Amino acid sequence: MNENQVAIGEPTYGGRQELATQAGAIMDYGSLIYIALQRATSARDAIKIMTSLVSEYGYYSVGESFSISDKNEVWIFELIGKGEGEKGAVWVARRIPDGYVSGHANHARIETFPLADKKNSITFSNIDEIYNTAVDVVYADDVISFARSKGWYTGEDKNFSFSETYAPVDFGGARFCEIRVWTMFNKVAPDMDKYWDYAKGIIEHNDKFKDGSANPNHYATNRMPLWVKPTKKISVHDMMGFMRDHLENTELDMSMDVGAGAFGNPYRWRPLTWKVDEVSYCNERATATQQTGFSFVTQSRSWLPDAIGGIFWFGVDDASGTVYMPMYTCITEIPNNFAVGNGSMMEFSETSGFWIFNQVQNFAYTRYSYIHPEIEKVQNKFETGFIAITPAIDAGAKALFDKDKGAAVAYLTNYSNSVGADVFNTWKKLYSSLFVKYMDGNIKTVREIPEGYKYYAPEVSQPGYGEDKYRIIINETGDQFKVIGGDGH
Repeated sequence: MNENQVAIGEPTYGGRQELATQAGAIMDYGSLIYIALQRATSARDAIKIMTSLVSEYGYYSVGESFSISDKNEVWIFELIGKGEGEKGAVWVARRIPDGYVSGHANHARIETFPLADKKNSITFSNIDEIYNTAVDVVYADDVISFARSKGWYTGEDKNFSFSETYAPVDFGGARFCEIRVWTMFNKVAPDMDKYWDYAKGIIEHNDKFKDGSANPNHYATNRMPLWVKPTKKISVHDMMGFMRDHLENTELDMSMDVGAGAFGNPYRWRPLTWKVDEVSYCNERATATQQTGFSFVTQSRSWLPDAIGGIFWFGVDDASGTVYMPMYTCITEIPNNFAVGNGSMMEFSETSGFWIFNQVQNFAYTRYSYIHPEIEKVQNKFETGFIAITPAIDAGAKALFDKDKGAAVAYLTNYSNSVGADVFNTWKKLYSSLFVKYMDGNIKTVREIPEGYKYYAPEVSQPGYGEDKYRIIINETGDQFKVIGGDGH
């Protein structure tokens, strides 16, 4: 997110493998993001910059899907390279209508789109028209003709689907990717049950679409919509919650099967797929996942100066166990505990937030049903507190901004840095307290020291695994662990 409240997020979707390399191309998706954020003053500006860069310098990445937002709009922008022999990329960008929400999770989601009419939809050859606010669709001039030249599409232009042509959805695309979009849509919009089979990976390829039109390209015919209308406005805290989903309250809830172990751990270690007797099976890929490095929620607010309006809510490690910290995008210093260079993937650092959050969360994985609720309490206290105090921080910054912008920036820099330090220090203490309490399979609780005592042993409980898990052990081992004697049983 940049100083103009422009934010970009991305998941990679891969797409057709023959398009994954392009000799001489120098723009990968990371370079597109960083250069766009260095230059863009709006989401439309970012799209123009990114598409112009791939046109001039080629595209050296697999298929990519971008969320691009500013203080007034949000766009979804998807592209894929042209492979060897032709420089550049094919792509489509669509503005999310006001009052709707969208999502994407490692799979291309733009299907059909309105064709260029020079009013609401334009092609790259008219890219300068993107600043006309009536325009809400932009696409590469040859996005359809390129597919025809490869033999990937036949039929009328109006029926062309970007996603189904350049990244046809399969079991994995739905079960590991689209299902994460479904979980969010299901929380905010009605009637999502009808897409549950699709989200589970049951892909239909009927000869005709629901409107009766022919399906000569064998497109999937039961896909979810690109966006849905929520029943209420979505808050920042709602967004944080969407990031923490483990397929709870569905038949695929990972905390409910034997793989969850004795304490309902809703995680499965890699690999994502595995075989038994040459039959392939899968672990679920929920939204919250252990291998997350960092995640974020951005907030752009049009009623405030850009220096104050942009907040980058940043968290490290697994979203389920992180704390989203408000980093105002005007800040001139990064909190030391979350700065690049403080530790690395192969270098543990006692002062690195990444490593401390990993310590806490990895400990939670060992007895999730007991430890995670304790983490959640501290997490929720921080985040609700940050959200509650935001109007006051904004007001203080605005009062300073009206007199001296530099003073406002210094004020917000100090605030965001103090947030980072506070969260880090609290999480370090949290690890210590959780380790003491749950060490060696016990649960120790401090008791009040009676008068006259210097020390009083803590209360110790050993709850074991629970009757349902013990029954699994008995069913598997029979009488192996049976105690004989005493009461005669």
